[in-house]
Amino acid sequence: MSLNLFRFCSGLRILGYFMIFIVGAIIAVSYYAVVVITCGPQLIRGGIRSVLSFSILIVFHFLLALLTWSYFMVVFRDPGSVPENWRPELDEYLEVGSSIPLSPETGSSPLPPSDEMERRPSVGYCSRCQNSKPPRCHHCSVCQRCVLKMDHHCVWVVNCVGACNYKFFLLFLFYTFMETTLDTLVLMPHFIKFFGDGRHHSSSATNLVVTFVAFVLNLAFALSLLCFLVMHASLLSSNTTTIEVNEKKRAVRWKYDLGWRKNFEQVFGTKKMARHESHGFS
Repeated sequence: MSLNLFRFCSGLRILGYFMIFIVGAIIAVSYYAVVVITCGPQLIRGGIRSVLSFSILIVFHFLLALLTWSYFMVVFRDPGSVPENWRPELDEYLEVGSSIPLSPETGSSPLPPSDEMERRPSVGYCSRCQNSKPPRCHHCSVCQRCVLKMDHHCVWVVNCVGACNYKFFLLFLFYTFMETTLDTLVLMPHFIKFFGDGRHHSSSATNLVVTFVAFVLNLAFALSLLCFLVMHASLLSSNTTTIEVNEKKRAVRWKYDLGWRKNFEQVFGTKKMARHESHGFS
């Protein structure tokens, strides 16, 4: 009897629920440090500091609302699933392979047969789901299903990042980076005064600890999120997923790259007010 180790991967979902608790705890600590300890007391003192603190609080709550919205969209939105007994139709196949140029005279591809085969997406079959799967679709061992244009399984959101929620994942990274950077800048003067206040006891021990922890957490997350943003910006510009990085390195010309503008529109849509409807997965 063979042991299927992939069955144990589903246990990572339990870790994901714990990570959601961690996210909430970090937000709570940061909120207390920025709003209650740092900016709140400045509002009643008047003057330029009061105006500055009020402006910071507006931006803080605006970014907090955006990152919370985008976070729950990533958590609860289906990343893209393959219908049961799915079979490709001709128009779907042509749509998926639309990056292959066709000759206007003959209606066939002007590329050499070898290049055409390299650029043409292939329909696969998932032995675990017992179902056909379109190009760029991969089976997630944690979610126990195939995901369209799967990028990766993120334990922070207890969900896969795929065709239908990749946009919200990118927005979550961006808004969280902006929020943590703002928190870091706001708490930095208090962090510098931390050691002096610790010796002279000018602030309560609880406030000192909360400020110190909040600053360190926000600085660490801001730096790590910056790296993730740079990486995903590069992937987005070339229409590549994290899973496809190694495959793209071996290809002479990446078959899914439609140009940075169309690659961007494929994820975020073509209209600013309607980009939440974009679920492109080719």
